[in-house]
Amino acid sequence: MVSFKVAASALLTMGAATAWQTGKVSSFVPSQRHINRAAVATNNLYSNNGVASRSSLNMVLADPTKGKNEMSSGGGMFTASNSESRRVVPENPGDRPTMKVVYVVLESQYQSSMTGAVKRINAGSDNMAVECVGYLLEELRDEETFEQFKKDVADANIFIGSLIFVQELAEKVTEVVAPLRDQLDAVLVFPSMPEVMRLNKVGQFTMKNLGQSKSVVADFMKKKKQEDGSSFEEGMLKLLRTLPKVLKFLPSDKAADARTFMMSFQYWLGGSPENLESLLVMLGQDYVEPIMKSMEGKEKVVAEEPVLLPDKAIWHPVAPDIVFETNADYFKWYEKEFCPEAGIDAKTAPTVGIILQKSHINTKDDTHYVSLIAELESRGSKVVPIYSGGLDFSGPIEEYFYDAAGRPIVDTIVNLTGFALVGGPASQDHAKAAKVLKRLNKPYMCAVPLVFQSFEEWQASELGLHPVQVALQVSLPEIDGAIEPIIFAGREGATGRSVPLADRVNLLADRAMKWANLGSKPVQDKKIAITIFSFPPDKGNVGTAAYLDVFDSIKAVLKQMKSEGYDIGDAPMDKEAIMEAVLNDPEARISSPELNVAYRMSTDEYYELTPYAEDLEENWGPAPGNLNSDGQNLVVYGKQFGNVFIGVQPSFGYEGDPMRLLFAKSASPHHGFAAYYTYLEKIFKADAVLHFGTHGSLEFMPGKQVGMSGTCYPDRLINSLPSAYLYAANNPSEATIAKRRSYSATVSYLTPPAENAGLYKGLKELKELISSYQGLRENEGRGPAIVNSIVSTAWTCNLDKDIPELPDLEVYDAASDTAENRDDIVGKVYAQIMQIESRLLPCGLHTVGVPPTAEEAVATLVNIAQLDRPEDEIESLPRVIAASVGRDINDVYRGNNNGVLKDVELNDKITEAARAATRALVNQSTDSNGRVKEVKSAFDEVGNFFGGLLGQKKPWTQAIINAGFPDVEEERLAPLVGYLEFCLKQIVANNELGGIMELLNGQFLMPAPGGDPIRNPDVLPTGRNMHALDPSAIPTQAAVEVSAGVVDKLLEKLQAENGGAYPESIAFTLWGTDNIKTYGESLAQVLALVGVRPVADSLGRVNKVELIPLEELGRPRIDVVVSCSGVFRDLFINQMNLMDRGIKMAAEADEPLEQNFVRKHAIEQAEELGVSLREASCRVFSNSAGSYSANVGLAIENGGWEDESQLQDQFLTRKGFAFNADKPGMMEQQADLFKSALKTVDVTFQNLDSSEISITDVSHYYDSDPTKVVQGLRDDKKKPMSLMADTTTANAQVRSLSETVRLDARTKLLNPKFYEGMLSTGYEGVREIQKRLRNTMGWSATAGEVDNFVFEDANSVFIEDPEMQQRLLDTNPNAFRDMVTTFLEANGRGYWETSEENIERLQELYAEVEDRIEGV
Repeated sequence: MVSFKVAASALLTMGAATAWQTGKVSSFVPSQRHINRAAVATNNLYSNNGVASRSSLNMVLADPTKGKNEMSSGGGMFTASNSESRRVVPENPGDRPTMKVVYVVLESQYQSSMTGAVKRINAGSDNMAVECVGYLLEELRDEETFEQFKKDVADANIFIGSLIFVQELAEKVTEVVAPLRDQLDAVLVFPSMPEVMRLNKVGQFTMKNLGQSKSVVADFMKKKKQEDGSSFEEGMLKLLRTLPKVLKFLPSDKAADARTFMMSFQYWLGGSPENLESLLVMLGQDYVEPIMKSMEGKEKVVAEEPVLLPDKAIWHPVAPDIVFETNADYFKWYEKEFCPEAGIDAKTAPTVGIILQKSHINTKDDTHYVSLIAELESRGSKVVPIYSGGLDFSGPIEEYFYDAAGRPIVDTIVNLTGFALVGGPASQDHAKAAKVLKRLNKPYMCAVPLVFQSFEEWQASELGLHPVQVALQVSLPEIDGAIEPIIFAGREGATGRSVPLADRVNLLADRAMKWANLGSKPVQDKKIAITIFSFPPDKGNVGTAAYLDVFDSIKAVLKQMKSEGYDIGDAPMDKEAIMEAVLNDPEARISSPELNVAYRMSTDEYYELTPYAEDLEENWGPAPGNLNSDGQNLVVYGKQFGNVFIGVQPSFGYEGDPMRLLFAKSASPHHGFAAYYTYLEKIFKADAVLHFGTHGSLEFMPGKQVGMSGTCYPDRLINSLPSAYLYAANNPSEATIAKRRSYSATVSYLTPPAENAGLYKGLKELKELISSYQGLRENEGRGPAIVNSIVSTAWTCNLDKDIPELPDLEVYDAASDTAENRDDIVGKVYAQIMQIESRLLPCGLHTVGVPPTAEEAVATLVNIAQLDRPEDEIESLPRVIAASVGRDINDVYRGNNNGVLKDVELNDKITEAARAATRALVNQSTDSNGRVKEVKSAFDEVGNFFGGLLGQKKPWTQAIINAGFPDVEEERLAPLVGYLEFCLKQIVANNELGGIMELLNGQFLMPAPGGDPIRNPDVLPTGRNMHALDPSAIPTQAAVEVSAGVVDKLLEKLQAENGGAYPESIAFTLWGTDNIKTYGESLAQVLALVGVRPVADSLGRVNKVELIPLEELGRPRIDVVVSCSGVFRDLFINQMNLMDRGIKMAAEADEPLEQNFVRKHAIEQAEELGVSLREASCRVFSNSAGSYSANVGLAIENGGWEDESQLQDQFLTRKGFAFNADKPGMMEQQADLFKSALKTVDVTFQNLDSSEISITDVSHYYDSDPTKVVQGLRDDKKKPMSLMADTTTANAQVRSLSETVRLDARTKLLNPKFYEGMLSTGYEGVREIQKRLRNTMGWSATAGEVDNFVFEDANSVFIEDPEMQQRLLDTNPNAFRDMVTTFLEANGRGYWETSEENIERLQELYAEVEDRIEGV
């Protein structure tokens, strides 16, 4: 009997280099001679006993995929392979006619088969010789290669293309082939973009009218798509099976040509040299004129039938049969023969299901598959490797991953194709994929083979995986619910064959086994590490997470774990007690031993268990260092309860170090950080880690953007630990970074429902005065007196900053003013008050597993109801109500914003009516506890019938009528009410605890989009595996339309402020999450300003732009300087490419400089810097790959900065890496160009798109604000205007930054509704209040746009009030100390002028708090 261990190891070495068989033996079976010869050399890959041992494969240090003479990529291109390695010229053609074949393919696995086929014809055919050259699609980006491609096609006989699905490259192929189509003897294009498919020509068979007119083939394909959602390729495969039936309806000559095309596709799918030889011989003797002439009178070679594998089957590299078409046949061989020989216990071994791409098996390009199979089996696992003929793998999964009784037989699934489960690169059915995977309910990993890069190119690239692959093979599988995009294979430069990357394959095998283990290990034995964060460190901030009550949530998780049988030891079921156990004292400082020490790791143990420890010494010196250290040992903070460890993740370590903050690239993790993850994996031996809340530092450690290597720190730190990550549902961008860089499966949690900010103190008094005025405005005595009181109170509330028209208190008397002017003043104050009152703010903190109350659901539904949803034919509630009084809601908003009293009144009335209607809808489903357990249908048929008989209105209609709108149309409300009912079900459903437990129990967690639940209620319910969106889908047409309106408002405001002149240059900041939530609105704004429009391809993907003619644009092209967040760079590198191409188009347009400021500035900068115009027009900047933020926020949050110049230097140094579409493989430091572009800026601009995250909630917004940077660079030292677009409501507005800061302060920091809501959560709440104060000071530092009264009023609320002071001190003394420090720092740095009395009080208070913390 053959030794399967020997055979597997032989295949691992031999892999795709196997000699192809001739004659009758199938070319899919390697010869025994080759197996035995290779086995002698490689049997040592397996240990003697063969059970669960690790392979001796080590990390790849040299490139295994390149020939000796090949150079690594240069010039920033991702793909530097050479088509010449795919050129075959016949050595001795003699008098045989030579046919030239040119082919273009997406991937390189056909290269070896095609080369083999051509050599066989040249060596063995008497009738023809073949010259052949092949191109990888991505190579056509290179100008020299593209020119050579043109030359080759110009004198070719046959052109073949396959899987051409990248729009701009599809256009290049069409540009070259279309003009030459008539002179080519045949054009064969297999599944590709429609415009490329239309190039097909085989005799009289054509697809010229594909998708445009009737044809038998097109009708069949369309029918199949309608029947079962088939992709184009699936349809073609089904067409092959029914070919005889189709062909009989065609004329005989057309039938022959159609048969040739379909036979050609079968040969192509077969993929072996024999199949491709048959393809070329058939085409040559039937369609190439010189060969046809030379064969006159000769007998044609009879075409061999295509040697095809079944469409779907189980494949194993050492099986005696080629494939197995049933489970029973496979397991009969595998468990009876293979497993005993390989030392695998078939009864107890875990089973990994593996999904393979059939073309790699067809072409015998399978070494990378063999490698993973061998690694898994060497660890004692069974495998079930399946493939599908097309790109829908749902059928094979349903057929092969279940036993006869319908029970799953796999414990983990690993997809090695890199494609979405259903549909591949062209069109996907994510809902079908998720349904299939949920039924199986096992972890689903999607690993990625390098397609466009060699190993060395990828290893050298800071960006990592090629952007096209990120879009097709990372983003799309994530929407299916896939996790862990680990690179596992590269390609060999000379032959194009796939080669396993040994350390990556090892990691993939380890992680697949660990996920499988989570599903099979008894729960009472499972060890779980809950990791919490502390940011900023040393400030009483342990348990930091955005809008999450961390310790209350941990209590809920522990309770759930206990109920499911996990061993949680003596863990207390009380929030304060858990906090006490971890901190040892809630007042503890992270730098003190008062934080509970779980483990002290000696330096010897640390170096022994942490293989990369010495690499950290470059940044941090030898261990233990002074972070998370007691001077001798590395210290792990946390507390263990049974098999659950609650640990505190260390900080970045450089927060307070000005020099490190200035580094252009981020430093490695420090020894304490590394020791923490070493402890979790190798000492505590966690089965999984649960990262608790948004967010920690692991995923932001240095390394590649996507497609980690073994030297990237997120990869090194997490290593083989399965990671679940609780992430706020409104932050899909950073959650996606966690998925890709730290291999985490995310679980979304709800942010607190947004409520109206309401009014308080003087603002409330103003509203009451305005209400009085509305009733007495005609009264000549009382009316003016009330107006005087309104003006006086408005001044007291500092509204003069927001209402320039507010009269001077000293001289104004309303009695001497006209009634119109009085109305105008009151209208403007009223509009300002309404803006504050209706501003949405999340109140309090969310506890995992606690759904919103009915009242909280009303708040969310009101906001959902205010948006029009034209794609669903749903009108907003305000629009329907306004229409009932003959008004368009957009006109009402416009009048409201301009302070027109009657429009402000109407807007207020409409808002109240909408709230009342929504409350009426929710009330019918609310129980006695104020919660919605079951949503009652708004369209209950029995109720409708009797209600109709009695002429009753629905409760929500009646509520609108009662609010003063008697003519509202009930039927017009129906679509919206149905939608709101669906949304209510989503809002109150809750699977957060369930989602966490599904991951910890090794199950498949359903995917869901992340984003703003108001814009996209599909984000709800939470507790699902959050993903971003298909990056090629943005900007959507709706986003383009909305952005056009915002750009118009922005330019109108700027013209009004500048005497009608347009700004020449605007500095933009782009955020990842914002563009996910809005489907690319701010991206579209950039394009709109420059005057370019995004264009979708035939598959609906946005990957090209075109210049809008100046006549159509109607204004000058505005220059932009775009600063992209590191997260935007990671998620939307293709959109950066889009922007760069669009801006360069504008710069190169031959237009008057006064109408094209992009060109004007680029010409000036080219001259100044001595570079080309194209280089000078780079305007898209970000951090270096693997680095995030300007570190301005870190410096301000930790107080580690000397003056503003340091912050500005940090911004310029860290954000000055240019993206260049001409060199897409790198982010290039271009500090001089960045400065040169910024110094032309007139305006700095950012977007606010969500009520949940505003400009003082997080440090990100001011971290990337260049206002004072620009001021320092401008020749005239003039500070640019700073503007913010607010699209958080249907009434989008553009405000100044100072207006926005004031609005934020009034609705949050100074608002009792906000700070009392926060204080009700205790310890975390004090920290949240302090965070807003610190972030407010951040805006003083970067933009100087914070009014003195903001600090003065905050001091009155939190410091002057003795009772409030004591509450803060008792609840979280560390956070209170930081608050006192912030006030003193704001004064010391000149941002807040106040009385000596206030400063003395603060200084005394600081000393008092210090004593309290130190226990004095």
